[in-house]
Amino acid sequence: MNLLNHRYGKARVRLMKVSRQGAQHSLKELTVSVLLEGDFGASYTGSDNRLVVPTDTIKNTVNLLAHQKLGQENEEFGALLGRHFLDTYPQVRRVEIELSERVWDRLICAGKPHAHSFQGGTTARQLATVACTREGSVVESGVAGLLILKTTDSGFEGYLKDKFTTLRETNDRILATNLQAKWTYSGRPRDYVAANAAALSAMLDAFAGTYSPSIQRTLFQMGEAALKAVPEIAKVSLSLPNQHCLLVDLSPLGVENKNVLFVPTDEPHGLIEGTVSRG
Repeated sequence: MNLLNHRYGKARVRLMKVSRQGAQHSLKELTVSVLLEGDFGASYTGSDNRLVVPTDTIKNTVNLLAHQKLGQENEEFGALLGRHFLDTYPQVRRVEIELSERVWDRLICAGKPHAHSFQGGTTARQLATVACTREGSVVESGVAGLLILKTTDSGFEGYLKDKFTTLRETNDRILATNLQAKWTYSGRPRDYVAANAAALSAMLDAFAGTYSPSIQRTLFQMGEAALKAVPEIAKVSLSLPNQHCLLVDLSPLGVENKNVLFVPTDEPHGLIEGTVSRG
């Protein structure tokens, strides 16, 4: 019997860091996962744990380095963690760090952002993945769980029809999706926070400002917009579930429903995915 592949680590290490600049506080909440690949086969096949870094040690490392080094750029913290495990343990060949951030917004009090009080933002989470080897690293950023919707400027016509087709064509419909997007950097931007914000802003502008003949077309336009906005991004991968808003039939009640009343539903949903690159 052969062990084809293996990796292990610590998942869902949760932490919250308060940074204080006088009376002004900043808050960052992360969930971090660390996976190690390397010379650990003997622990699987021969009960030999001498090279195994305990997952509790991995957790403690994340916490200590977060206390000392975590700043605004999650990608930079991920790279720092990756370098630490490679530099500290020669048996490690590859480290993959996943970081997911819950965003907290400042409370508005007396019309001004409060110095140290916050409220939970949207369900969206900011993502970063850093894969490190001794030859280099690959950085990927993104967003998950961002629910976006527009009430018009979307349609779906001219599609294949057969005996199974019941969907009616339309050039005016609600378009809603739970955006999942990841973009891979070919080089380090001057500021990851600013670059990520620019990429997301460009995608949302494309979603809101362009007529959508299909989610497939909108996906490409959103990916294209991110690539134009941030030259350091090499490719963008998007997943756009079509969260249908179904027109309520009021005709049995003698009322014509002209795109006013809908039933929002997220299951079952269409799922459109794709990757847009520079070449």
